[in-house]
Amino acid sequence: MVGSAIVRGLRRVTASEHNFFTSPLEIITRSRNELDLLDQSAVAAFLSKEKPDYVFMAAARVGGIHANNSYRAEFIYENLMIEANVIHGAYKAGITNLMFLGSSCIYPRDCPQPIKEESLLTGPLEQTNEPYALAKIAGVKLAESYNQQYGMNYVSLMPTNLYGPGDNYDLENSHVLPALIRKAHEAKARGLKSLSVWGSGLPRREFLHVDDLASACIYFMQRSVSDFKRDGSVLPLLNIGVGRDQTIQELAQMVMKAVGFRGVIEFDPSKPDGTPRKLLDVSRANGLGWRAKMPLNQGIANAYEDFLSRYS
Repeated sequence: MVGSAIVRGLRRVTASEHNFFTSPLEIITRSRNELDLLDQSAVAAFLSKEKPDYVFMAAARVGGIHANNSYRAEFIYENLMIEANVIHGAYKAGITNLMFLGSSCIYPRDCPQPIKEESLLTGPLEQTNEPYALAKIAGVKLAESYNQQYGMNYVSLMPTNLYGPGDNYDLENSHVLPALIRKAHEAKARGLKSLSVWGSGLPRREFLHVDDLASACIYFMQRSVSDFKRDGSVLPLLNIGVGRDQTIQELAQMVMKAVGFRGVIEFDPSKPDGTPRKLLDVSRANGLGWRAKMPLNQGIANAYEDFLSRYS
């Protein structure tokens, strides 16, 4: 989902008059079938051969609460290996510009809201996704270490919950928003009277359309590490979000409206809620000139169109 959005964004950049990258811009991609990022030698050979000017590191093993909690070993191992292979391989190939994408789950479970970048490593993590969060924290620190020791320009962006075209709608392993889209669609198609939603409906979540994340990636790739330190920050780390959140209940109601399902919501308190609230402080990113543009209701409608085109 993220990689495809970045490619769409880069293609728009090449067609615009505001092309800050080398022109003409050659976009180099590889699918997981073409390049196994868990294979260190394969990654090193690829980067050494291609020697791109910029690396957007969008690949990761991701999923919702169920997947994170059920496949804890895979989530920590695969994400550690992917980031280590790509970041070290970029350094060995002499690539100085790289962007690492993490997740808002790197922050402590109960840290003050909205969450500032300085909250990193100030408290315990949410247990249901701790292995994934630890892997992403390691990626942030890996990028920071290569900057400090070797003078690289490796920047880390921490997006909030993502959704949009190319999302995973599998009910066992997807995140909450795509799961709700599929549940609401299937409930409507079957003529059901109710929609079951995990948890109490009370946790609050922030959602960012993947095309907004892509615009942030392209915007901040043009910056140097020094730009991220002018406000006194130690890490080249930026939160990327919209700066607003809503309850899961409110989100479910928005999804039901977009899908056209007119039944009732039934919450299942036997299922985990996860972190009570996870709202990012995006003042640093906004202060550097970037803001999200996609309204949530419009973005949900866009995501539902994607779901229908791929799964109906």
